[in-house]
Amino acid sequence: QVQLVESGGGLVQPGGSLRLSCAASGLTLDYYVIGWVRQAPGKEREGVSCVSNSDGSTEYADAVKGRFTISRDRDKNTVYLQMKSLKPEDTAVYYCAAGFPSRVERTNDYNYWGQGTQVTVSS
Repeated sequence: QVQLVESGGGLVQPGGSLRLSCAASGLTLDYYVIGWVRQAPGKEREGVSCVSNSDGSTEYADAVKGRFTISRDRDKNTVYLQMKSLKPEDTAVYYCAAGFPSRVERTNDYNYWGQGTQVTVSS
């Protein structure tokens, strides 16, 4: 059974940092493009970042470039999203997903999804 389990969300003040984790079981993350997708209330789902299964290259949405960093730990079969300089507009439920999207915004091309973790940026 495939499971992606996110953790690390929470409440943080503007300008703060959080690190999200996505632990996988039932699949090897190396075989998939792994992405982080977020959805804020009343808004469409948005691809935030992804890391390639082939060469480890990364891609980021314009809204988070320079502030977020995605990384993969093969030994732990876990992917991380380090978020810095957080803004109120980053508030959303963040999902980890595995699949074969060709670009970060192609969120419909993920096959497996986690349950999501809430990130709230507020003073």
